[in-house]
Amino acid sequence: MSQISTSTIVDKQQARRTKARYVILFVLFISTTINYLDRTNISVAGPAIKSSLHLDPVVLGLVFSAFGWTYALLQIPGGWILDKAGPRNTYGIGLIFWSLFTFFQAVSRGWGLLFGLRLGLGVAEAPAFPTNNRLVATWFPKQERALATAIYTAGEYVGLAFLTPILAWIVSDLGWRALFIITGIIGLIWVPFWFKLIHDPKQSRANEEELAYIREGEGLAENTGEKTKLRWAHVAKLLKHRSLWGIYIGQLGITTTLWFFLTWFPDYLVNDRHLSIIHAGFYAMVPYVAAFVGVLFGGAFSDWLIRRGVSQSTSRKTPIIIGLLLACSIVLANYTASIPLVITIMSVAFFAQGMSGISWTLIGDVAPAELVGLAGGIFNFAGNLSGIITPIVIGVIVGANHQFGGALIFVAAVALMGALSYLFVVGKVKRIEI
Repeated sequence: MSQISTSTIVDKQQARRTKARYVILFVLFISTTINYLDRTNISVAGPAIKSSLHLDPVVLGLVFSAFGWTYALLQIPGGWILDKAGPRNTYGIGLIFWSLFTFFQAVSRGWGLLFGLRLGLGVAEAPAFPTNNRLVATWFPKQERALATAIYTAGEYVGLAFLTPILAWIVSDLGWRALFIITGIIGLIWVPFWFKLIHDPKQSRANEEELAYIREGEGLAENTGEKTKLRWAHVAKLLKHRSLWGIYIGQLGITTTLWFFLTWFPDYLVNDRHLSIIHAGFYAMVPYVAAFVGVLFGGAFSDWLIRRGVSQSTSRKTPIIIGLLLACSIVLANYTASIPLVITIMSVAFFAQGMSGISWTLIGDVAPAELVGLAGGIFNFAGNLSGIITPIVIGVIVGANHQFGGALIFVAAVALMGALSYLFVVGKVKRIEI
């Protein structure tokens, strides 16, 4: 009788529990979709920009990298601002400015202005992912956190997965400038929705049952009002921990594969595989869809392991390590001339990269509760060094050899380095106390 009574109480609590956290997750998903649409639309426009502005591969690689310079360098300040100003204002103001920087790329008449506007885009988007991570760590218990991270991370791929043919059509029929105008306006339209729907748990419609559920699952709902006086010493404290170093190195491996697909992949299809922009748009859609599925699978798999009593370390690291190792298969595209087979190989590699995209969950699990934003900033800085390195290295390789073979070897080698870091450096996943 007591078991039946306990079960009945739990069922009633679940029935009364609000679902406010899912509204937050929906907003993060849409916002991340817009975020990545604005940072990666240049990859679809790349071949047309190269022809219109008369750029060689090295200069195009430099333009592709511009976003990464400021985005990476401002991750630590961005995380700092997040911990002081809170996620709602930090992200909302950034959304306004990055949409404007996207819009004004349409007026570029040379590579210099385009490069400068991409630098500005990186500044405005810098706090975005630390904010996403902070909100998920705040709103979601640990048994739901990996899937929640996977769902908003899936927004990275949605725009390119399902809209690439439309983006390619815009470039082909309306010109590359129209692409920046349209995507910039979409971001500005979304701004009021962000400010209306995003709140801290205590200022939201979440009832006490939902707040208790979050708290019992080690969410940070009770800490959102606390402000930590941040110092550079906090950065030093975070960098003393081997587990964080391992995660940071691993993230560099994960994002190198990502940045190949977000910058050079359409150009690879057009210039190395000799497809038209329209055909490249349709073919490119397949690996992007695979990545979308991969990130959802990785998150669901990780949370499934947690719910079945598998250790937090194994549950979080297994999808990431498998994903990194499988991403190395991208190099196999060097050994076939078949377009369908090339797309299949690329789809497997990008699916695998998507699986490893739940790495943000580890920051929410490992970082000190009062420094989640700062730790997320350092994490995103490490990962987005590849946003600088990858476009430039690939541009140099392609400029020197006029083919992408060496570029794919480079991507695979860095992914392998990331897998080894998770295997031998990260260690046990547990929250750091300072």
